[in-house]
Amino acid sequence: MKKIFLISATLILSALAGFAQELKPVKIDSVVTVSMPAAYQKTDTLGQQVFSSNSSLGYVVVLRTPNAKNTAPLQRENDLDRVLKENVKSIQAESSNASAQYVRDTTIGKLKAKTFTLQTDNGQGDIQFRNIVLLYTNAASYVFEYVYPNARKEMINGEYKSFINSIKLSPELQRNDQYISNAKSTPIVLIVGLAGGGLLIAFAVGFYIQRKKRMELE
Repeated sequence: MKKIFLISATLILSALAGFAQELKPVKIDSVVTVSMPAAYQKTDTLGQQVFSSNSSLGYVVVLRTPNAKNTAPLQRENDLDRVLKENVKSIQAESSNASAQYVRDTTIGKLKAKTFTLQTDNGQGDIQFRNIVLLYTNAASYVFEYVYPNARKEMINGEYKSFINSIKLSPELQRNDQYISNAKSTPIVLIVGLAGGGLLIAFAVGFYIQRKKRMELE
């Protein structure tokens, strides 16, 4: 009986894995394309475009939000990091009992992005996960989400990877579409360290001069 159950479970998982590959390229705009289940829906609310669809094991969402026309281009990579971190906090704040996990940097094409998993709990043991990738350009911000319940946590890896790895960017998108300058701001720790080092040197020089004067007087 146990063998029959194991065989049945294997066949079901194999069938689901097969369905998980049925993704078709969807053009988000002129520079971003991603593969989604064929039966997706597209909505447009005040310029924000939302592409969504049920997949075999979860729910797929892609959001494209144009930046305000008066948004100044980011100057440095540190500015981009700050914006991405703020977006992670903003998404986490949208849901109660939510925690952002495995937050890390990644790259898509030549651009820098942020990826993380948002875990939410309704307080009744109903845990849901959202695997999220954030991409920022001077023209628009993009959010790629794969949503799934805790019960399917061990099953979604193949489908999720197919979705995320299908994100394609136009060669037109370059690093300066995210931030302008190659120069990085000096880290505050380094600034404090340099300032502290300067004070120590000044103190040492002053101490040496005072000591030399005393020796000369003696």
